[in-house]
Amino acid sequence: MAQRTARSRRLATVRALLARHSGPDAAFGRRLVLAVTATAAVAVPFALALVLVESRWPPLYRLDRATAERLHRTALEHPAWVRVLDFFTGVVWDPVTMRLLVAALVVWLLTRRAWRLATWAAVTATSGALIGFLVKNVVERARPHLPEPVAHAPGFSFPSGHAMAATTSCAVLLLVLLPLVPRAWRPLPWALAVTAVLGVGYTRVALGVHWVSDVVGGWLLGIAVVTATTLAFEAWRADTGRRRTAVGEGLEPELSSDAAPEAPSPEAAGAPSDRVT
Repeated sequence: MAQRTARSRRLATVRALLARHSGPDAAFGRRLVLAVTATAAVAVPFALALVLVESRWPPLYRLDRATAERLHRTALEHPAWVRVLDFFTGVVWDPVTMRLLVAALVVWLLTRRAWRLATWAAVTATSGALIGFLVKNVVERARPHLPEPVAHAPGFSFPSGHAMAATTSCAVLLLVLLPLVPRAWRPLPWALAVTAVLGVGYTRVALGVHWVSDVVGGWLLGIAVVTATTLAFEAWRADTGRRRTAVGEGLEPELSSDAAPEAPSPEAAGAPSDRVT
């Protein structure tokens, strides 16, 4: 009898522990740990790049210098090509252009009553710009000094603001608009985004206003910012009872059909479910 009572107490203790670790607080804790871990993992490559730049690691310095000099010779030999590069980097892929596209997207989302998605887009673009500016002024890396420069740019060099703006802006546009694109056509916006991100990086190095490591640093820091804000948005979806989404679906697949895409699911709102039991 005593053994049976002790066993019952142990089972009750186990059930209490399981209940304590499976409630909403525990779920939030797990999501928080996952978000921090994922963001830290994505930020590690940028941190490594920053350390190598600050320490003037010889192999990286040689790569930067050799690439800059080779592309500079090509630019001097082909002035028409320089004008093409300058048009793309100064107009098509300029940070102002990219952020205006995001701003227009935010306005459209507000008209669709996608409040949190609009907030995510605005916060991602704004925080990316601010973080990039702060890192530039902390690192204070000088831009390339080349004979007979074909272009000029103000401010410091690392990370590339153009590369970072292209990364964050293209990620925002992709993750918001993918649900509106037919599945068969989705490789096209991905290709356009990758072309823009890689293209702007090439133009900045080819015009002699950035080192290769500046561009890579801008890409990595942009990815880290997008990862952090996206994980926060996914946590909101989980709290409202919505399913997790894959990258290929976009952040809010409901945007393609729902009048109020961010209304909580019936289960999360406490309303009766339509499921037949």
